[in-house]
Amino acid sequence: MTTESVVQQQRRVPAFAGEIAGTLAVHSQYVLHGNIRDSFLVKDGGALQIMPMVPLLWHVLRPAGFDALVTYDTVAGVGVHPATNEAHRAVEQVLGSTVLGRRPSPERLRVHLTKVVGAAEQPPPESDSTRPAAGVQAACAGRPPARLAFVVDHASRLVRSPTQLDPAERDQFLFFQKLALTAPQYEYPDRPRALHNPVIWLVEGERDLPVWFTAGIEAIRTVAAPMPTLDDRQEMARLLIPLLPEAAEPEPGRLPPDEEFAGLTEGMTLDSLLKITRLAADRGLGVDRIADATRIFKLGIDDNLWRRTSVREQITKGQQVIAERVLGQDRAVGKTLDILKRAALGLSGAQARTSGHRPRGVLFFAGPTGVGKTELAKQVAELLFGDAQAYLRFDMSEFSAEQAADRLIGAPPGYVGFEAGGELTGAVRRRPFQVVLFDEIEKAHPLVLDKFLQILEDGRLTDGQGVTTYFSECVLVFTSNLGIMKTEGGTTYRLVEPGAPYSVLEESVRREIRSHFTTALKRPELLNRFGDNIVVFDYINPQVAMQIFELQLGNVATKVRAELGVRLELAPAVHADLARLCSSDQDNGGRGVGNLLESNLVNPLARTLFDENAGQGDLVEVLELHPGDKDEGPSLIARIIPGGA
Repeated sequence: MTTESVVQQQRRVPAFAGEIAGTLAVHSQYVLHGNIRDSFLVKDGGALQIMPMVPLLWHVLRPAGFDALVTYDTVAGVGVHPATNEAHRAVEQVLGSTVLGRRPSPERLRVHLTKVVGAAEQPPPESDSTRPAAGVQAACAGRPPARLAFVVDHASRLVRSPTQLDPAERDQFLFFQKLALTAPQYEYPDRPRALHNPVIWLVEGERDLPVWFTAGIEAIRTVAAPMPTLDDRQEMARLLIPLLPEAAEPEPGRLPPDEEFAGLTEGMTLDSLLKITRLAADRGLGVDRIADATRIFKLGIDDNLWRRTSVREQITKGQQVIAERVLGQDRAVGKTLDILKRAALGLSGAQARTSGHRPRGVLFFAGPTGVGKTELAKQVAELLFGDAQAYLRFDMSEFSAEQAADRLIGAPPGYVGFEAGGELTGAVRRRPFQVVLFDEIEKAHPLVLDKFLQILEDGRLTDGQGVTTYFSECVLVFTSNLGIMKTEGGTTYRLVEPGAPYSVLEESVRREIRSHFTTALKRPELLNRFGDNIVVFDYINPQVAMQIFELQLGNVATKVRAELGVRLELAPAVHADLARLCSSDQDNGGRGVGNLLESNLVNPLARTLFDENAGQGDLVEVLELHPGDKDEGPSLIARIIPGGA
């Protein structure tokens, strides 16, 4: 192993920091963007250290012979790093003794930058009250007396909008650009390398400064600070795990704590790992409870609803409860309950090495219209969380336009509605444990589907305001009518007729779903995320249609009794005719039964009750039913018995 290799192993810094330190001979300014508020791992002499951004920059610049960093933001003003007497003296040699801690005007900021950079271009004229000492003024025309770097933090706050600069802001950044182009390189005694005294702009987004400021300007280098990799998080976890109480008894087959911690924090910063560790230590959570600490940090909720015994009890009773409400779909209900059992045990995606960040459960309900897909989604919410309100529905026909994705996650900064946030992200942050239904998914715009891809894979979504929402405790339900009807050349026809064997229906539905996502949408990766969670619903048969009719007829009688105090009875012949009529529309499933019942009974009954002024305690007997024609709607003949006598 070479001496250089040994040194590299003993000393390691993040790549972006090394990039800055290694290019000071050719670049005079840097725009550093991205994950700039994080902590970073640095190895120096074999020991790992955790550093914020400014100490990290000093760590990589000090070996190049720098005397100090000048720091500046619009709140704290001018500062020095490190906070040593030597560093203060070096800065005072260049800027003077009265600038530290002050918030300079834009004109004074230009002066400070010019002095640090040592550019030939002179700063703008100064008033007598702001003119520095003669020795400092002379330093502007030649090599500064100390090698400094100027770090401008929160640089994006120097302008109101990078795309709409006022004249003063435009002139300010034009000056900074010219300063970069004219900045010389300097050699200092005992430091033979000729380097720039750089200006480093810290911004969250690459476009937070005017585009023209960096475009095509080789003197200004744009550098990204990336999110930590899995290896970075695992190294950080190894440092932090020893700070937590050990598990009383390690669980066999469980991932090592550092691997588990790193997997649970995918997409998070190293600073977040630090905070999760502090939270766990504060609550007395040991190494075996790191998943709970991570969930609390992400969602802000201590109670894990999935661990309640009531959830298992509800799922156990669910087969009977749901079967009474979603009729004729035994296969679909059975598969749904299997997926929910997997979710309750935390085994969704168990085949992956780390799956804790994905949604708890994913269901794709497909099949004919009106057969109970939406109803089953509602029942899942009540089954899991004991609350029908733990249910959020999005009709995807409202998201067919390209810009509709903004409704889900919120508009980008600067656009109308930015302050409102996203409908989906906001609702899930307010209630992390819930069922989210995306109805008729095939009607959504492909750009909207791309958001689902991120949710299904990463379990999170960042909204227009930069806030991350986690879906790790949600059950996502998608519904679709693909595989039943098809339109070609302006003609719509049925792919599978009612009464066809379930295996034929299932094959047709799965084939059309596969074709839609791979061929029409060109999103096969989204289909892969659904996996085997596609639940195919069958047509309702005549027997089930009769059951639905009886159930809905009972609902009508109950509603009439509750609202008006009127008892409703149907003559046997009327009951039989109405049942036959309402169960004739199998194409539209239970919804078709309800529509026919409303047209042939509820509407004429309401007309009769209104006209005859039926009241509390009356009995209404429906004696005859007339279906009507195209000119006149259905009607009925009824006898109203006051008091029900």
